[in-house]
Amino acid sequence: PSPLTGSLPQALVDDTEDVSLDFGNEEELALRKAKIRHPLATFFHLFFRVSAIIIYLFCDWFSNSFVACFVTILLLLSFDFWSVKNVTGRLLVGLRWWNQIDEDGKSHWVFEAKKVPTIAASTEAEARIFWLGLIICPVIWTVFFFSSLFSLKLKWL
Repeated sequence: PSPLTGSLPQALVDDTEDVSLDFGNEEELALRKAKIRHPLATFFHLFFRVSAIIIYLFCDWFSNSFVACFVTILLLLSFDFWSVKNVTGRLLVGLRWWNQIDEDGKSHWVFEAKKVPTIAASTEAEARIFWLGLIICPVIWTVFFFSSLFSLKLKWL
């Protein structure tokens, strides 16, 4: 430092200037790992699935009507299908799909997935919740299938 001004000479100030280095946009990665951006979609993604499983397990305790239990479970799983197809699939992991009919009258299913992660994209926690919910619940239903088959409770099969 100069004794008169108390500051560094101009040449040294330019050499020690902070330089911003971009190592793959760490701010975006931190945002993606930080939190759940769509808490309502995440809640309903799990709510319909878990509710159907809970009702299947405890329906005999609360109701003697097999039809009421069956219809309730079917409605919950239908709501789950609709929400995964139209809301949670798009918000949580960037999936889109629809049916397209060409000029010949043939039906074609079109599937799309996000290609480039963006700031508005889902977080890693949301993607993990989506895929685990999508995989674990059918595994649980498969266990229920075999347990009812081997215990000969065929109406619950």
